[in-house]
Amino acid sequence: MSDLELWITLLGMTLIAFALRYGPLVMLERFQLPPNLQQALRYVPAATLAGLVFPALLAPGGQWAIGLDNERLLAGVIAALAAWRFRNILLTLLVGMGALWLLQWMGV
Repeated sequence: MSDLELWITLLGMTLIAFALRYGPLVMLERFQLPPNLQQALRYVPAATLAGLVFPALLAPGGQWAIGLDNERLLAGVIAALAAWRFRNILLTLLVGMGALWLLQWMGV
């Protein structure tokens, strides 16, 4: 594949990805969603985040690892406590990553 073909392919993929995300947004502006659907859609970000985070914490290598030897789970618990206590996203990220790096360095 030549450089030109590569760039054309990347541009085409970018336009398709943009259209797939932008199309529904434009269509939803023209319609009023029912209140029940609006309320249900409020839970989508939290459910998506949980779907990404929990498998990484509970099964980091594809196998269940629920115990004190799982540094990701321990760091996640520490980050959750920081989030609960301080309610600050940036601080939660810093505490969680710092805990993970410290636990990995210690070899837990």
